[in-house]
Amino acid sequence: MMYRILDIFFVVFHSSLVIFNISGWIWKKTRIFNLITLGLTGGSWVFLGMLTGTPGYCPLTDWHFSILEKLGKTDLPNSYMKYLADRITGLDISASLVDSVTLYTFLAALLISVILNIRDLINKKSLHKVQY
Repeated sequence: MMYRILDIFFVVFHSSLVIFNISGWIWKKTRIFNLITLGLTGGSWVFLGMLTGTPGYCPLTDWHFSILEKLGKTDLPNSYMKYLADRITGLDISASLVDSVTLYTFLAALLISVILNIRDLINKKSLHKVQY
């Protein structure tokens, strides 16, 4: 029962993080947090990936997949996004397609977040100059 609850927790939490990574740049108040979570995600994929020998490594996926294995799930894919896409649709979607969409969506969100955060910083500095 506990592993089932943890499975649900990870699906909700991890999916929420993915959605926030994709869309958190939209609202000015969440932009800096979005940039931080995108940085942590990218850092995990690259640097933890190098340390573990698994490109795209995510500790949340690792923990979740450990729980799924305890629930008797086998033949888990290499990525959480592939797992989630298959779980939601009931299909066996191409891993390379899912990985490509994931990477390009991540890079687009990162680029937008960086641009908007820089713009916000410039606007904040110019606003302070006008006030003083």
